Amino acid sequence: MPLNKLNFKSGITSDITPYSNEGGFVDCDKIRFRLGYPEKMGGWVKYTTDTFQGSARRLHNWIALDGSDFLGLGTELKYYIEEGQSFNDITPIRNTTSAGDVTFAATNGSAAITVTDPAHGANENDFVTFSGAASLGGNITAAVLNAEYKITSLISSNTYIITATATANGSDTGNGGSSVVGAYQLNTGLNTTVGGTGWGAGQWSGTTSSALSTQLNEALDDSETGVDVDDETGMNTEGDVILVDNELMLISATGDDNTMTVTRGHSGTTAATHADNTVVRLAVGNTISTDDFVGWGSAASITVPGAQIRLWSHDNFGEDLLLNPRDGGLFYWDRTGGLAARAVELSASSTYTGQRSVPQICKQIIVSDSDRHVIAFGCDGLGASLSATQGNGVQDPLLIRFSSQENPVDWFPTTTNTAGDIRLGGGSEFMQAIETKEQILVFTNKSLHSMRFIGPPFTFGIKELSKNITIMSPAAAIAVDDSVYWMGVDTFYMYTGQTQQIPCSVKDKVFLDFNFEEKDKVHSGVNSEFSEIIWFYPSASSTEVDRYITYNYLENIWYFGTLGRQAWLDRGIRTLPVSTGDQYLYNHETGFDDDGSTMTAFVESAPMSLGDAGRLSFVNRIIPDVNFSGSTSINPTVDFTVKARTHSGSGFTQTDDSNTTQRTATTPVEVYTEKLDLRVRGRTFALRVESTALGTKFKLGSPQINVVPDGRR
Repeated sequence: MPLNKLNFKSGITSDITPYSNEGGFVDCDKIRFRLGYPEKMGGWVKYTTDTFQGSARRLHNWIALDGSDFLGLGTELKYYIEEGQSFNDITPIRNTTSAGDVTFAATNGSAAITVTDPAHGANENDFVTFSGAASLGGNITAAVLNAEYKITSLISSNTYIITATATANGSDTGNGGSSVVGAYQLNTGLNTTVGGTGWGAGQWSGTTSSALSTQLNEALDDSETGVDVDDETGMNTEGDVILVDNELMLISATGDDNTMTVTRGHSGTTAATHADNTVVRLAVGNTISTDDFVGWGSAASITVPGAQIRLWSHDNFGEDLLLNPRDGGLFYWDRTGGLAARAVELSASSTYTGQRSVPQICKQIIVSDSDRHVIAFGCDGLGASLSATQGNGVQDPLLIRFSSQENPVDWFPTTTNTAGDIRLGGGSEFMQAIETKEQILVFTNKSLHSMRFIGPPFTFGIKELSKNITIMSPAAAIAVDDSVYWMGVDTFYMYTGQTQQIPCSVKDKVFLDFNFEEKDKVHSGVNSEFSEIIWFYPSASSTEVDRYITYNYLENIWYFGTLGRQAWLDRGIRTLPVSTGDQYLYNHETGFDDDGSTMTAFVESAPMSLGDAGRLSFVNRIIPDVNFSGSTSINPTVDFTVKARTHSGSGFTQTDDSNTTQRTATTPVEVYTEKLDLRVRGRTFALRVESTALGTKFKLGSPQINVVPDGRR
């Protein structure tokens, strides 16, 4: 019987039944299609072994006048500029104290230092740098204190805890002296979405700014009922409830020695161990209601302006950088200050003069390349008068404002400048703006608009293009030339002069396995070398990005896979695409491995008939058609797996009922493999080609199989 040539359809189709997709592919990972055939995608390596703090979700690359190659990178904790494989922290300073405002207190045998600073305004995980401090007298020297610290826990609006790099001894009785200065960096953001009410809502995980608190005076195991604290004042009444970490404890008796007798694991919480100096809060207790923990066991009533994860927008203004944490302030980094200089508030920048009504808050900032206006989307309004340096601080989620041409600090419209504003008429909230060659496309949660430079006196004009569209996240849209592609909440769209949905053959694969609570983490990217639009997203079982879906806009096909990447930037200034993941920066499309480790890549076909549906057949020979060109290994290999089944509803099993004939056979294929001899029995079969070997690149063509008829059992 002659060999049967397998001509597979290009792309992955998983949204129809298997038999409807005969001759197509149903599953893959780390695979792309090029010229209609599947091949292993390129690998990646760390760009540098240096790490940054947090999850970097936005990247921006630009060149300075002297040729310096800068990469802006924003995380929920900090903002960096990478150059020469080093990450330089330029996070803005939000407040610098006066000398003497900050004092320290140490406990013998502990590295935890209590810092007192009235109305510090900090949150847990914020960063503060101290200077001017004197030694506390022992191990906590001036060199230990005069450094950057991450705030580990808050006691109140006036005090918090840091963990020193040394353990205090009995001589550490000082307070740091009268010259201590604290420089607080911009409040950190969230890395996981938090709802608007309940646990985690509001400042410091649900406490009021005046919540009564103290600290454990010694470590506590999970069975002790005597709780020693620094000061039990206000928590010394039978029936009060205290909170230590996530455990509630009911006070049954108190004494004069700062020791409370408690019932552990109160109200369904779990008794646990707690370290010395852990914060102890009054959950429910004395007659002063503001001393109590907010909403324990019920939804908090406070509004949460920062419930979304920290997302940055950024754009270069010449060789300088404008940056904005979403729903936060506008900041400016001046290249002439060097990488040791931090970004400053745009309204406080000394680079330009004429500060007027500079926005204090916005959702995204871009620089219009063709006309050099700085544009703020979803921002606050004008200041009270022409002389006001800043805007009014009241955010309007549909307001767009733009600065005067060539002046990023002049935002108040006059007859002698080109500053102005526009308010969007569709939707309820601005989502994303994308600059193309001809226009700026502006997305709200329900509409799409075109914003164009039209010159004086209006400067910019805006036109609604589409209604009743959706967009998944503030980074779900991406431009390719003058076309824009984006992920909606249940489908994909493109704009090429008109808006249309993109038919997607793997739509259910994506949207039926999707963590919509973390949809703000969705981001899109372009891999222009292979004509690919990539959306990275979190699957239903993950709180972090762990999947991707790719649309090949040249071949109009889809494929998908698993990969954890928080940000992506196409090649351009740099010769390779770059991405972020696990606090590293990666170069992509280099080699065919996972940063030196094996990378599993596979593609699997839909079931195909083996001749007469009423007759069982054998597959006894395969002539593989695989190209290993480009492999870095001297012995690249892939595994060919043939899976057979007797009925459409049955699974692919190892043997038949008599355990003598295989229904699944896996055989390695190397460069010089001419044929595969096997004996797989069934009515239909599927082919899976998989690579797990280092340095292997493969491209699958059109294999040939030999089928021998069998009986009708």
